[in-house]
Amino acid sequence: MITKINVKTKLFCAALFTNVALTSCDSYIDITPKGAITVDSVSQYYELIVNPMRGYQGSAFAFLSDNMWGKESNIIGNENRSFDGINFTFNEQADRTIIGDNNLYANIYAYIMRSNLVIDNVDKALGDADLKTLAKAESRVFRAWDHFLAINLYAKAYTPETAAQDGGVCIVEHYDLEAQPTKSTVAQVYDFIISELEASVPLLKEHPVNIYHPNKAFGYALLAQVYLFHRDWAKAKEAAEKSLELNDALVDYNEINAYRRGLLDKNYGNKYGNDKNPEALSYMWNGSGGWTAERANFLNYGMISPELVNLFKAENNDLRYTLFFYESGQPTQYFDRGSGADLWMEGVTTEVFMYPTIGMKTPEVYLTLAEAEARLGNLTVAEALVNKLRAHRLSGAVTAISPSPATQQEMVKAIILERRKELLFGFHRFFDLKRLNTEPEYQTTITRQFPIVNVSAEHPQQTYTLRPDSRLYIIPFPRTARDKNPNLTLNTDE
Repeated sequence: MITKINVKTKLFCAALFTNVALTSCDSYIDITPKGAITVDSVSQYYELIVNPMRGYQGSAFAFLSDNMWGKESNIIGNENRSFDGINFTFNEQADRTIIGDNNLYANIYAYIMRSNLVIDNVDKALGDADLKTLAKAESRVFRAWDHFLAINLYAKAYTPETAAQDGGVCIVEHYDLEAQPTKSTVAQVYDFIISELEASVPLLKEHPVNIYHPNKAFGYALLAQVYLFHRDWAKAKEAAEKSLELNDALVDYNEINAYRRGLLDKNYGNKYGNDKNPEALSYMWNGSGGWTAERANFLNYGMISPELVNLFKAENNDLRYTLFFYESGQPTQYFDRGSGADLWMEGVTTEVFMYPTIGMKTPEVYLTLAEAEARLGNLTVAEALVNKLRAHRLSGAVTAISPSPATQQEMVKAIILERRKELLFGFHRFFDLKRLNTEPEYQTTITRQFPIVNVSAEHPQQTYTLRPDSRLYIIPFPRTARDKNPNLTLNTDE
């Protein structure tokens, strides 16, 4: 186990590297001063890749989604003062540039720095050459993952016609604490991510030493997602197929439902809990502090919108709703009764089923493959993939899409709807809205009426609208990061 030392450092793009700092990064030393600790072996660098508490706080974008809802008392009065208030009321007039993002940006670049530390130094360490190769491959995959998050949060969505001119984010390839890099374009960042993954994913292990190291199924799933966002449909299909060849597990929610109703042995409750969910391709958390913090986060960001509730209820046999959301008895300290929204029932994930919200899981790969097939015109194949997932999520004899989509556009829209229902939290719906808003046939204009419960003369109900081309979809770089790196200019006109 690596001993960690906390020291003050500066990171690229002004991120703060608080996870680990090392007394020696350039080489190992033969004589270690008393009390000092070095990382000088390949195995130590390989352990450094692992971070069981890898988390991403989503408050900067959580309510920029038609899936999500918030408690009214948390929004009213904060329409100009917090990301939650600004985003929930789609307030383009508010000054977002002075608001912190709960270390989302800092965490992303801290994780990139962690990866670079391994990539730049592991070859100088003592130990097995094959493990050095693996350590670099895993670190490059994680580095690509974090750059993918950054580009989709802080820049425009990838659009082939403009990506070469659109401002992106900093590409950080080396461990250099004093650097002040300039931004790359959206196209350059995607080229970097794809190059990293294409070189590194084939070198990953199918079964690494523990679940916190990236496995090959995760690597190909990430590559498929990147290709999907890059509109490389054929390559997205190929990568998704490779991922599913390695792990195509789908948990049958009918089993979980039977257990919850007392129809299965009590020992079943330990089958998919904690780190035993076979659908999970990576373990990352919504917030900082692992699963405990994520469970707490569900109480503030685990409410789904009245619109999504109605979409679930349109099919009264969808276990994704009935298993995981309160239909009655919601705790009022986190929930407004009468709003039409519904609150995540975190107890079932504690007792029975670890529900991944960040990272990747096999259902997403099925849906990525289905969309790629639909975009390529293979509608029958796409529909079969979606129906396979739905058979594991809905109860009753009829689980297939109805009516069967007749055109490519209808099929893609059906897949988008399944993504809404399957990938509820984390980055998923926000990223989907952002990328699909670049295509006129799949754009979404979000409207919400608010408040619903606490309507008064002081707070009358209003209709708020989020246009597909709203600048709110581009999260501003935090002021602390811009202050420390003058090259980090905003990608919006704020």
